[in-house]
Amino acid sequence: MALPDEIGVTVICACRNERAHIGALLASLEHLDRTRLDLDVVIADGASNDGTRDLLLAYAREHAWLRVIDNPERIAATGLNRAIQLSRSEYIVRVDAHTAYEPDYVFRSIQALRAHSAANAGGPQRSRATRYWQRAIGAGFHSEFAAGGARFRDDHYCGNVDTVPYGCWRRDFLLSLGLFDETLVRNQDDELNMRIRAVGGTIWQDPGIISWYSPRTSIAALFRQYFQFGFWRVAVMRKHPGSASLRQFVPGAAALVVCLLALLRFDRTLVALFLAYALLSFQASVRAARREGWDLLPALPLTFATYQAAYAAGFLAGLLYWFSPRGRNRQNPQRVRGARAVDS
Repeated sequence: MALPDEIGVTVICACRNERAHIGALLASLEHLDRTRLDLDVVIADGASNDGTRDLLLAYAREHAWLRVIDNPERIAATGLNRAIQLSRSEYIVRVDAHTAYEPDYVFRSIQALRAHSAANAGGPQRSRATRYWQRAIGAGFHSEFAAGGARFRDDHYCGNVDTVPYGCWRRDFLLSLGLFDETLVRNQDDELNMRIRAVGGTIWQDPGIISWYSPRTSIAALFRQYFQFGFWRVAVMRKHPGSASLRQFVPGAAALVVCLLALLRFDRTLVALFLAYALLSFQASVRAARREGWDLLPALPLTFATYQAAYAAGFLAGLLYWFSPRGRNRQNPQRVRGARAVDS
């Protein structure tokens, strides 16, 4: 579907301490195809102290289309909400600091949204890595054994999905939904997509919408990331009972079974389970190494185990916290108090 002569779109981003990635993001934003688009960018900075803020402000002084605003709560949802409230455009397109975007990314996102009468549209989460461990972590991201079989990890899938990375929406529709949930430090995009589906909205994935995610570069950073995903997944499940799929329970359930067997001293069963897991891990590692490079084979079993163990540990910690009296009574301290633009 062709776009009209010119439409307004605001690209939004929330970031904090992203000095290593912000340059690539800004470069890809500068090279976006603006044909028939009245495009501006709002980046909400969460009090960065690693030089990110200085880079953003310097760039904003040279590029009138970029605004930098404060996000004192330092979480993505509050920053994104502030940026949306500042916008007066018809469309909102979200981007992430760990990702670079093809020039037609915004154009294709809006085109897909309109062509399929969707409430949200986006592309699959492709990854691009250079360092050794980053490549291994990227291979794990696209492995069903390591990270599940969500369709947004499939570079070729086109059609209805449960969620897409980042997203593209009509601004009025986002406002009617209540924007992002500011109680969530992680998984706020998944939760928003649950609300979209609950009101009958379609989420559309188009493989022609191309971006390149930069995976974490160390096992420790991967563990922290997926521990948080598991922890905050429980918060989303508590808000939307019955929303979780079976694959989201598997790592936590497996960890519980292993712990119980260890406590009950079922040593032979544990050995059998370990051997079965090792065989499955080796098979998955061979498949991933065949696709991503044989030099990664020694690193893949540890990488896969980190994805699974981190998510399982976070999920179990989330169960303990979110269903405890403290978690059940937790109030939302973050509110959008009005977006204050940083003087650029």
